[in-house]
Amino acid sequence: MCKPGHTPGLGQLHLHSRAVVGACDGDADCADDEDELECGEDDEDGAAAAAAAELEAACLPSEDNALCPRTGKCIKQDWICDGEDDCGDFSDETRCGFEMNCTADEFQCDNGLCVRRSWRCDGENDCKDYSDEQNCTRKMSCADNEFQCSDGSCISLTWKCDLEPDCSDASDEQECAEVAAPACGEGEFQCASPRCVRHEFRCDGDDDCGDWSDEDDCPRGAGGSCGAADFRCDGGKCISEMWRCDGEKDCDQGEDEEGCAEKEPRTCTPEEFSCGTAGSCIPKTWVCDGVQDCSQGEDESSCEAQCEKSQFRCGSLNNNETTSRSVVTCIGKKHVCDGKKDCPKGEDEKNCPRKKDCEPGSKCQQDCVTLPDGSDGCSCHQGFALNSDNYSCHDVNECLFETDPVCSQTCNNTVGSFTCGCMTGYVLRPDGRTCKALGAAPTLLFANRIDIRQVSLNSVKYTALLKGLHNAIALDYHYREGLIFWSDVSMDVIKRASLNGSGSVDIIRWGLESPGGIAVDWIHNLMFWTDSGTSRVEVASLDGVHRYIVASSDLDKPRAIVVHPGEALIFWTDWGPNPKIEQAEMDGSNRKAIITEFLFWPNGLCIDYTTSRIYWADAKHHVIETAKFDGSDRKKVLSKGLHHPFALTLFEDAIYWTDWHTKSIQTANKVTGMGLRTIHSRLHFPMDIHSYHPQRQPLYQNRCGSNNGGCSHMCLPNRSPARFQCVCPMGIKLHSNGKTCESTPEKLLLFARKKDLRVRQLGVSPEKAVDMAIPLDGIQSAVALAWDSDTDSIFWTDVEGDIISRANLNGSNERVIISSNLESPAGLAVDWVTKKLYWTDAGTNRVEVSNLDGSMRALLVWEGLDKPRDIVVDPIGGYMYWSDWGHVPKIERAGMDGSQRAPLIMQRLVWPNGLAIDHEQAHLYWADGGTKAIEFASLDGSGRTTLIGTDLPHPFGLAVFEDKIYWTDWNTTSIHMADKLTGKNKTVIRSGISGLMDVRVFHHGRVPVHTNCSSRNGGCSHLCLLAPKPRGYSCACPIGIQLGKNLKTCAPGPTNSLIFAHRVDIRQISLDVSYTVDVVLPLPPLKNAIAVDVDRKTGEIYWTDTAEDVIQKATPDGKNIETVIVDGLETADGIVVDSTGRKIYWTDKGRKSIEVAELDGQNRKVLVWMDLESPRAITLHYHLGLMYWSDWGKNARIEQAHMDGKNRTILVSENLGWPNGLAIDRPAGRIYWCDGKRKTIESTDLSGHDRHVIVTEVPHPYGLVIVGSHVYWTDWHTEALHRADKRNGSESIVIRDKLEGLMDIRSVQVDNFMENACGPNNGGCSHLCLRRPDGFSCACPTGTLLREDDRTCSTPPSKYLLFATRSTLARVSLDTPELWDVTLPIPEVHNAIAVDFHWGRQKVYYTDVHLDIIRSVDMHNLSHTEVIVSSNLTTPDGLAVDWIADNIYWTDAGRKVLEVARLDGTSRKTVIWEGLDEPRALAIFPRKGFLYWTDWGDNPKIERSMLDGTSRTVVISTDLGFPNGLALDYEARRLYWVDALRDRIETSDLYGLNRVQLVPEATHPFGLTQYGDHIYWTDWYKKSVERADKRTGKDRIVIRTDLDGVMEIRAVAEGRQMGWTPCAVNNGGCSHLCFYRPKGYVCACPDIPDERQCSIEPSVRVPNTNAIDYDNDTEFLPPVTPPDMGGATHTVEIVDMPTDDYKSKNSKSDGVGIPSHIIIITGVLLSLLIIATMTMIPDRVYNIHDDKQVTGPEVVSLIPGVMASGNEAATPERVATPPPPPTPPQRLDSINLKAG
Repeated sequence: MCKPGHTPGLGQLHLHSRAVVGACDGDADCADDEDELECGEDDEDGAAAAAAAELEAACLPSEDNALCPRTGKCIKQDWICDGEDDCGDFSDETRCGFEMNCTADEFQCDNGLCVRRSWRCDGENDCKDYSDEQNCTRKMSCADNEFQCSDGSCISLTWKCDLEPDCSDASDEQECAEVAAPACGEGEFQCASPRCVRHEFRCDGDDDCGDWSDEDDCPRGAGGSCGAADFRCDGGKCISEMWRCDGEKDCDQGEDEEGCAEKEPRTCTPEEFSCGTAGSCIPKTWVCDGVQDCSQGEDESSCEAQCEKSQFRCGSLNNNETTSRSVVTCIGKKHVCDGKKDCPKGEDEKNCPRKKDCEPGSKCQQDCVTLPDGSDGCSCHQGFALNSDNYSCHDVNECLFETDPVCSQTCNNTVGSFTCGCMTGYVLRPDGRTCKALGAAPTLLFANRIDIRQVSLNSVKYTALLKGLHNAIALDYHYREGLIFWSDVSMDVIKRASLNGSGSVDIIRWGLESPGGIAVDWIHNLMFWTDSGTSRVEVASLDGVHRYIVASSDLDKPRAIVVHPGEALIFWTDWGPNPKIEQAEMDGSNRKAIITEFLFWPNGLCIDYTTSRIYWADAKHHVIETAKFDGSDRKKVLSKGLHHPFALTLFEDAIYWTDWHTKSIQTANKVTGMGLRTIHSRLHFPMDIHSYHPQRQPLYQNRCGSNNGGCSHMCLPNRSPARFQCVCPMGIKLHSNGKTCESTPEKLLLFARKKDLRVRQLGVSPEKAVDMAIPLDGIQSAVALAWDSDTDSIFWTDVEGDIISRANLNGSNERVIISSNLESPAGLAVDWVTKKLYWTDAGTNRVEVSNLDGSMRALLVWEGLDKPRDIVVDPIGGYMYWSDWGHVPKIERAGMDGSQRAPLIMQRLVWPNGLAIDHEQAHLYWADGGTKAIEFASLDGSGRTTLIGTDLPHPFGLAVFEDKIYWTDWNTTSIHMADKLTGKNKTVIRSGISGLMDVRVFHHGRVPVHTNCSSRNGGCSHLCLLAPKPRGYSCACPIGIQLGKNLKTCAPGPTNSLIFAHRVDIRQISLDVSYTVDVVLPLPPLKNAIAVDVDRKTGEIYWTDTAEDVIQKATPDGKNIETVIVDGLETADGIVVDSTGRKIYWTDKGRKSIEVAELDGQNRKVLVWMDLESPRAITLHYHLGLMYWSDWGKNARIEQAHMDGKNRTILVSENLGWPNGLAIDRPAGRIYWCDGKRKTIESTDLSGHDRHVIVTEVPHPYGLVIVGSHVYWTDWHTEALHRADKRNGSESIVIRDKLEGLMDIRSVQVDNFMENACGPNNGGCSHLCLRRPDGFSCACPTGTLLREDDRTCSTPPSKYLLFATRSTLARVSLDTPELWDVTLPIPEVHNAIAVDFHWGRQKVYYTDVHLDIIRSVDMHNLSHTEVIVSSNLTTPDGLAVDWIADNIYWTDAGRKVLEVARLDGTSRKTVIWEGLDEPRALAIFPRKGFLYWTDWGDNPKIERSMLDGTSRTVVISTDLGFPNGLALDYEARRLYWVDALRDRIETSDLYGLNRVQLVPEATHPFGLTQYGDHIYWTDWYKKSVERADKRTGKDRIVIRTDLDGVMEIRAVAEGRQMGWTPCAVNNGGCSHLCFYRPKGYVCACPDIPDERQCSIEPSVRVPNTNAIDYDNDTEFLPPVTPPDMGGATHTVEIVDMPTDDYKSKNSKSDGVGIPSHIIIITGVLLSLLIIATMTMIPDRVYNIHDDKQVTGPEVVSLIPGVMASGNEAATPERVATPPPPPTPPQRLDSINLKAG
């Protein structure tokens, strides 16, 4: 037996016939391995056998005894088939009176019972002898994206080494690199749980950590204040005042029990028990329950045992003695006098009567006995009890047993017995008493703060459904929908996800403060939750769209909540100062408290739907109790072993709960509390818990029906005759039809808190006067409010985000309307007449206006403002008013167009805050936080009156509506109301609201006003602004734009301006106006805009974004945005627009290049690519035909070249650090630059002479521009735009500051453009015409050559490398020297893998494994593509074109086939379909009729066949890992391949002989091709294309790098596709497919016939006489250079040897066919050795680069070029080497190519 508290696993508690199962079995079942201690070899055979023999001897077969066959228990004969499991494995209750034969759908238990076969291996002991749970080990295979734990279970691969053990044995956290645990940031405190809170929250009395760890070890008196109903412990912890002097120490030091006055004993109710003189009362149901609830234990003294009628009471035989229930036991009466002592004192075996036959005339109705005193007596059968006459018997109703119920669900009493039944969804188990839920195996879902887990009920295995959570507390689920819901109290959000963890979305993220409980109504699709911060119970639809407050009054700290959709009831717990459990109907009606007494900290709550009872856990009293729905029949279930129960759930006959103290999940019987055990321990922080099973969400009738009850919004069930109620959102009235909600809201009080906006209905009853958070996202610090009733819109400012936003009243259509150039927007007002938005900014000291959508923003007041605060407008009079609480506090007014500005109130002001206009009385109200008063005056400033002059601690926001005035107060954190004329009848509307700011009243009573702006916008082109009479209005322009002379029309844009990049946006500063204000151009969000320039002719803006690696352009209005360059960019730091020549130039630091293109990105050409390190800024001097750029590499310099890239010259190379910005002063003939390292701005003339330092001590200059007599520059360090005199740096000023991330800057000025040197016909150039000092030159796009006419280009290149990079196809021309990669503009490329070409048809072909297609592309029109194969493809990884027969071959790794079709995709046929594992690369030799492919499955190999799939043979089968790329050298007759596992490139002849390691260190090669003297390959790791000599592997160079996802590669050239076969002539006369073979050709038919008749005989056979005899390989063999034998004689001879076509068709042998000829070298034993090598040992590999030999000294390479010169080559051991160590197999090749 395990030590106390150590419970063996489920399935190990039953007895074996010889010994306790689990002991000395080699497995540690107890926690401390006690079951395996002192286990000797003889123990099992010795002691166990002796114990078994003793047992058998004591239970000799007789009429009274029976031996259980499996457990070895000795039982009474009459116990057999009595309905009770006496053997322990139920074997005494099987085959009772009938033969039990199990059906095909049932499983035969070892004890003879039959159970459903679906119950087999479900983790539950349904057989009662565990035979249905034996041999259940099943092998699990994990998916590619999963990790397999040591126990075989699978977890997500992303959870490997994430510092959290997800496997039960923590094997996922083994062999991990050490990673430091995440630490809290500066200014944060690390909680005991993995959570960080601000240091100022430490010891403030609030549970910010969620586990009170931030309030531990606090000095006495530290921290904040506790609530009014709380007691503050010395350590800072707050506890309920009710716990003070309750006899239990709740503070850590027990100070809550100090200084307690002696309580006056109170009178207990009839349902209560009085605890003596302690003055406390407890429920009578707690008396004699084995747990001392009274302080002196009076409730457990003088206890009488209460046993059922069918039970015998153990205990004292002396009626005068009493004993505690802890030593009192009730046993079944059948165990009395059975020869075995069952009671602790053995009283059940004392004074036993003896059964005897009844004598004639006996009165005994059933049995006769002889009593201990020798007299006669009567007894009754089991199930009966003796009547008071002592001879007759009556039936015992077992269904009434309470302490030990006989049935788990329903019970029906029968005469002498009973029958059990089950509710719908359950079935009776074979024991006839308990019920098993139908459906899948049950599991538990529980929140663990940082994750949500799904665990088994009976094993340690679990699955983490959601990880990386912040502070998950409550959860629930919707079984049918497969959804899980949870609350996160750190983020104050309720979220939803699929049960597999995917699709996580926020459902409720507004107006939450501490959501502690969630309950999902799975019938009506509703979600209820409690919030102890807002003290509310709310409900919402499952998508969170509709929301309603169910209860908000008389709530303190609601916690757990449950719902019963069938009864339309909800229950919740409240652990505030007056703890209670409440019940209400689901619409909040008929609310009542059902449990109010003897509750302290009611945490968990759950419903037993089968018995209509609720269960709850009390963490303070350490108890789990139950009651009926009305609170009656309250019973204690368990009070032992409970430390801090938090949440509980129920399934079948058990309850499960989480415990904070033990960090575990425990379970016990739901009725008796017996069987307490821990099923999961060592958890992080277990919170809410639910049993997950369909029967926990039974089906009920939907009270709202299928049409939502006809409700327009929410239908909430109730128990009324109507069965439901329709409800509306806050502020919306329900129509008289009781179904539909009104479309517009009524009078609403709007108020802003820092973190949310709230609305509260005015003019309703107090119980309905609640506030609701408007569902808005991302509010950081809201201050000012405004509204528009015509559109039901609200507006607000956010001083943290520096934005102004807008949304509908219901929170929909939320958007930011002003996001730039705001620093502290504190005031906001709406002109409801002209639909304008006005605001003040205390940071920029401006008053501005815009349309309600934020467009046409204009500056009204920018001088003489100090700290403008609130603003209000009066469209009736045309004035606006604003408060200013700067150095001279004042209230000013001006026309709404900014005219007629004048001070209004200047005296007796300190902090004038909120303003409000009473349009009825023509009064202006203001609140002053300094004078602590609210005053008003007439709109002209006269008649100043103090409305409220006292008792206003700090008024802030202000509003007037009807006859009331409303204000917020920072100090009281309240909203107040008073009479607007007298200030009387002050009322607190809402208190205790932290972060209160502005307040407004939303209504539909604004006065309509007709103005001049009402008709055709007053004739204004842009803004029509109201003004005081007599003018009444004026026209205005957006910032930086001048109004025309007609005072109506605005210019299209600034004439002269600066434009600069700001990483996330591009800004413009107009130089036309008197103020300097930057405007953010209306472009989409940018990520990292670095360089910028403007096309001076069109005004289009061009910029580079190095995060997106693009060059884009847009019109100034933000429309017509286009991406100009999308591929082949890495770090484009500089850009310049040639507005005259219509070109763009740019630098690219990553690619080390300078390029040019047309303005639309066409005809792109690399101009400079050699000797560049880090090119950055670039500028042009079109008049001189020159371009200049800076390079801040190791050898920093400023260079000059012609604009066509020729005549490159270094201008400045000395005393340079980081030359950043570059600008030309054309009138002065000078060039300027800024140096970020030397902190200077300098200048030279255009030849690099006459160098001057203009500005010094510039912290970090970046961009630079010359405008007139000034130099402007951006500075990273000062985060500002500066200006100084361009000649000497004087008059330096800051133009704009507080702009982090300032980059490039350009000027836009009226300029006289020089005439385009290329003229109107592009200079006669076919492609690029580029300016030069002497005129122009024609140029071609990268990779193409200019023809001899110096005007036209040869496109495409005559020879180039073609390769796939997943999302693109690219080429590197071999015609030009730069070897530059060019992305081909082929549309709709998603995941290209394999490529090939057909030179004759000028087509490119590629496979796309994302779309599972094969496409063709026209080489001359790359946008013209055709899908040739689109069906029945899964992973087409390899591709090869037979350019002679016009066939195309491909491999399909998914279907494990190799197929062929005509070039148009017709005549499709499978040529290889057997023995393929993972076919990959393809290569064909049409002239010889050979087809090669690689297979990198479990047995990697390279195979060859004829083109029709016949004569299949293995060419290479040894020492292969991942053979990827495959290439053929048609001239040298050699085969090349790359091995991504061995990291090398190898070659052999066409038959697999003469194998050589050509490139032994290729990190991860993928694609391979051959052209000329070189091989080319792609490298996944280096993201590169490389080249090496095809004979030696030397002269290795990297051609291109930074090619993400580079895949297959092909050399495209006419010379690669030469030759002839009969299939080239009329398809060989074949109707469909023509396959060439060395001695002829064959015709073949497609697998699926088409409309044409197919024949395997050619219509006209084409003779093969014109073809070269390619079977005679001798003419194609290269000359052989014999090795130097050190003077030994030798000869070289070619010997033809007949073969049998290498191998028979469909041969399965792995051997290599014998070639038709071999080379024999004679001399010094080499002849015999080489013959043996080439014919018998074809698998040996030679590495021509290493000095060691693989197999033996007899091997020598015969490959030309392998031999070194001199005597060194004569040593044969220098030509072979062992392979390098293999790369670990978990490489990129293991990733499915579809993943890309």
